[in-house]
Amino acid sequence: MKKYVMMMTLLITGSLMVSGCGRNAEQNSSNGSGGSNDTHTAATGEMHHSDSGELPHGLKEMADPTYPVGSQVMMSADHMPGMKGAQATITGAYETTAYAVTYTPTTGGEPVKNHKWVIHEEIKEHNKEPYKVGAEVVLEADHMIGMKGAIATIDSAEQTTVYMVDYIPTTGGDPVKNHKWVTEDELSAE
Repeated sequence: MKKYVMMMTLLITGSLMVSGCGRNAEQNSSNGSGGSNDTHTAATGEMHHSDSGELPHGLKEMADPTYPVGSQVMMSADHMPGMKGAQATITGAYETTAYAVTYTPTTGGEPVKNHKWVIHEEIKEHNKEPYKVGAEVVLEADHMIGMKGAIATIDSAEQTTVYMVDYIPTTGGDPVKNHKWVTEDELSAE
């Protein structure tokens, strides 16, 4: 019995430590910032910080981005704890449509509202043209557990340059490699 209790304690503690995102599915809706209701996780969701840099099929590099690969930038994005105010290095710049989406994870749980960002090329069997607000799509993005294969509703769509970045969270911890995605308006020159 003691082994079982210890094992469960370790499992729960480890899960909490590994989770890279906040636990509140509406983390920005009541913080008084007047900001959007963007999230990267539901109550049970976790980010996948793959450092592979693998890109969705068909994604095109931006020819002359504002922030070229190797640029040092400051992030104002607050998709997850430790991101806002972090110094980042650009590892990729791509021209696409970025979507904020609401979806219910395939693993169950509460809907994730206004998740930022899923790009056009991460939508299953995506159209040639960008989707409009309110469209229902199936996600191919695998940023979080339960995201891939989930049915989502488009909350907003923005034709923009999206960036893949490396950064060290302002909250401490291990460096994040090839984080997908940050939009141009969430970055500034140092």
